[in-house]
Amino acid sequence: MSHVTKLLHTRYRVNDLETTVGFYRDVLGLQEVSRHKSPRGSELVFMKASGSDELIELCHFPKSGNVQVQPDLTHLAFEVDDLDAFVREIGKKGWKLSDGPTKSSSGSIFAFIDAPEGYEIELIEKKR
Repeated sequence: MSHVTKLLHTRYRVNDLETTVGFYRDVLGLQEVSRHKSPRGSELVFMKASGSDELIELCHFPKSGNVQVQPDLTHLAFEVDDLDAFVREIGKKGWKLSDGPTKSSSGSIFAFIDAPEGYEIELIEKKR
């Protein structure tokens, strides 16, 4: 039987590609892995967290209309070593949390920040 073997990437369509790429690079610390134009004309930028194999595809395709992100529809979750230090660092860059930090029943601490297009980003510091 044939089956899915690996998650390769998750796509998020955006209105402002460069602002969004800057957020993922400069605020979250992701690396730009590749950039190209698709056969149908989408501008695509693939981003990667240093400790992860899965890519995030940021897609700018104006022909599909304006992107309107519904609240609480989807989010990306990233692990951080020290949430307090991360919050201080993003604060220096003019960003703040939209929710949290909150301690979970497992002892992990999580919080949220909103990306420029309105997509929610969860930040998780696992219990040590």
